[in-house]
Amino acid sequence: MTNHQHPQAVYTHGHTAAVLRSHRSRTAANSAGYLLPALTPGQRVLDVGCGPGTISADLAELVGPTGSVVAVDSSAEVVAQAAAHAAERGLTNIEFAVADVLALPYPSGGFDVVHAHQLLQHLADPVAALREMRRVSAPGGVVAARDADYRAMTWYPELPELDDWLALYRRSARANGGEPDAGRRLLAWARAAGFTEVTASSASWTFATPGERLWWGESWADRTTSSGMARTALAEGFATEAELAAIAEGWRRWTVEPDGWFAVLHGEVLARG
Repeated sequence: MTNHQHPQAVYTHGHTAAVLRSHRSRTAANSAGYLLPALTPGQRVLDVGCGPGTISADLAELVGPTGSVVAVDSSAEVVAQAAAHAAERGLTNIEFAVADVLALPYPSGGFDVVHAHQLLQHLADPVAALREMRRVSAPGGVVAARDADYRAMTWYPELPELDDWLALYRRSARANGGEPDAGRRLLAWARAAGFTEVTASSASWTFATPGERLWWGESWADRTTSSGMARTALAEGFATEAELAAIAEGWRRWTVEPDGWFAVLHGEVLARG
């Protein structure tokens, strides 16, 4: 996101094929369940940091046919992919734009729902982002945010390479100006942004079947050596190419563990007022 008035963070994952492959698996059901009871047909929704648009498209279906979605991201390339996904699904009540969450190009009070999934953890000033999301939300509307908490991730077997991965990711994310342990902070950030009514919750993803292990582990193996995380780790001297390759190989060993299990904890907030 680009705004010269605020400190910035670099998107640690980047938009490589491995990252986008992972993000395309996200749906409203598996990634925004806490928001679904607040959705009704006819609402106007802003989806901030929409990525490849799979959640955005689901939201458009849920508030349609009379409601609509505006989905924005800082990457023009990703916005184009999201628009293509919506077109493939035949959706006509959704539009896409490149926008900065710290300076949204929309009038105050224009949206009934403002949603962000896995966005705030990558920002240098998540409270400022929440204030801007609050600005464009209508009276009585809701701001919804969900972020993973990396320090709360847990797995079995306890392979040392995965310990190295977690330490390296958290270090790289913070070097880029973000906060990888965002989930536990969402309530505090929402209150600091001025919301008077905040409902906090949590949910998890679990990867424990052979197919889930293969998908999750191969995704992170690829991301460890070829994503924005890898570029940051190498540029900052946090790891060598050989060390990144060793972590990736650890991920691949985990994928074939018959007892392999991995859980991702997410913090969530529904904020009003």
